[in-house]
Amino acid sequence: MLRITDRYILREVIPPFLLGLVIFTFLLMIPPIMEVVEELIAKGVDTLTVIRIVGTLVPQGLALTIPMALLLGVLMGLGRMSSDRETVALQACGVSLLRMFRPLLLLALLAAAATCYVMVIALPDANQRFREITFRTVASRAEGEVRPRVFYEDFPNVVLYVRDVSQTGGGWRDVFLADMRDSGQPDVYVASQGQVVLDADQRTVDVVLRSGTGHVMRSDEPGAYEVHSFEEIVIGLDPESVFPRGGPQRGYPELTIAQLQEEAAELSAQGVSPHRPIMEIHRKFSIPVACLVFVLIGIGLGVTSRKDGRLASFALGLMVIFTYYVIMYGAEAMAKGALVSPHLAMWLPNILLGLAGLALFAWRSASVERRIALPFPALRRPPEPKAEAEAEQSVTRGMWSGIAVPRPGVLSLSLLDWYVFRLYGGVLLLGFVGLLGVFYISTFIDLSDKLFKGQTTGLMLLEYFWYATPQFSYFVLPVSALVAALVTIGLLTKTSELTVMKACGVSLYRAALPIFVASLALSGVLFGMSETIMATANREAEALNFEIRSGVRRNRAIDVLNRQWIVAGDGSIYHYLHFDPERNELGNLSVYQFGGEPWGLTGRTFAGAASFADGWPGRDGWTREFT
Repeated sequence: MLRITDRYILREVIPPFLLGLVIFTFLLMIPPIMEVVEELIAKGVDTLTVIRIVGTLVPQGLALTIPMALLLGVLMGLGRMSSDRETVALQACGVSLLRMFRPLLLLALLAAAATCYVMVIALPDANQRFREITFRTVASRAEGEVRPRVFYEDFPNVVLYVRDVSQTGGGWRDVFLADMRDSGQPDVYVASQGQVVLDADQRTVDVVLRSGTGHVMRSDEPGAYEVHSFEEIVIGLDPESVFPRGGPQRGYPELTIAQLQEEAAELSAQGVSPHRPIMEIHRKFSIPVACLVFVLIGIGLGVTSRKDGRLASFALGLMVIFTYYVIMYGAEAMAKGALVSPHLAMWLPNILLGLAGLALFAWRSASVERRIALPFPALRRPPEPKAEAEAEQSVTRGMWSGIAVPRPGVLSLSLLDWYVFRLYGGVLLLGFVGLLGVFYISTFIDLSDKLFKGQTTGLMLLEYFWYATPQFSYFVLPVSALVAALVTIGLLTKTSELTVMKACGVSLYRAALPIFVASLALSGVLFGMSETIMATANREAEALNFEIRSGVRRNRAIDVLNRQWIVAGDGSIYHYLHFDPERNELGNLSVYQFGGEPWGLTGRTFAGAASFADGWPGRDGWTREFT
């Protein structure tokens, strides 16, 4: 049975917990939503399917955000109570920290149960459902992926270019297809009509072309060139590109506990270390237990005599979360190197932080008035000057002290404006850094296995973070501005400062002017980022992400010279195999010229090398014309 004190503590903790849960989950879902939804909408996927796909992404975020939001809620709730000296009053009335811990323990158990359900049941099913839905959607809409006048290169060893796509499902018109299986001299097919035919049951993918010509040049006979006409030709493609055998494969996060145990047994029978499935089993339970550890740390850090409890608690919470996951993935790396048992690795962060939480809890129980000094001087509120204390005493004795409130102009910033701006700026900065830290934590969790497996280096990971920061900031800054505005107005209202401003003739609009000006400045910053550094930084980050995940270095420069297929203004198609920037030379350059009615290939030119000098003179080449 919960008593009044228990319900009061829960009412203080649950709102910031729910708010943090929504904000953290929303922020972590922004990148996959933007990546997946945009692609699906471009393919014409219906709204219901898009909503279903987005819904399958939620458990992946909740597995990470429930413990994070719980720690944030405990720190901010108890921080608010501590700033108003309510925790001191409770202890003075005989309510110990252990007694305050009881309702929080109940909340932690509920959060742990929810996280355990997500990790053990919801996450495997949701991840696999996401992959199956997207698998079926992409397979059923492969024809619709081809857009007019855009090179389509998703089919292996085939490049497709069409001038028009029927909106009623009638296929393509004016089709150019290059079969790149012989990369030196591709076989070229030009047709009036075409379409892709999929058969999921037979697992076949065919491109059917009608009314066209085929151009074949044998690599073993450079002088031989064959041209043949056809009414219909079927070009078979690799079905694995659309229908992977057995559908999308389950990774370790998508496996159930029984399947992970079977996988561990199979690896052991093969003489391979089964540390990965073993650690995945323990991870499904260690992260839920982290809810209990976070509550223990939260009550130790949240019960303090500081007046800036909420802001400081937010920063402390992020530090604890980042420390937890660094220890977890460090332990995973040690388990891979046989330095730690895989049965123990996932529990190390709970053990270490749990011991720290117990020590902190005992220390707080001995003296709740002890303070933890944070390395944020801006968050430390200086003691009230003696003159202000004497002025308060004079008012209590009935003496009137006139308060001169300046009347600021419309465009000038007064002392009052700077006060509001400093309050807003402090919350904005802390919120921005905190939410940015959430992105760093989630990205580190996503890429840490590549680091600990030796597939990448810490320096490359830091470089990726550097180039990804502008995009992360672009996501986080608007949310931080909204939260800062709400918190600032809420603090001014709670302390009755907004009421005093109105009583002194300062309207709500005038009081909010610093927030509005700061918001305009932030809008300008976002616009400037999108116009200057975002494109370059995103290209670098995408290339680094590809290199980290695949181990293959990709050219990061994106310009005309990196497109191996180019369409000229007159409709001609240019193709080359490589570009030498030192010589300013294109290698194996082919030029395809089109015209006539019906549309067809009228000329083809090949040059072994072509360099720019008053045009593009080539060498080691040939030219053919067709009628």
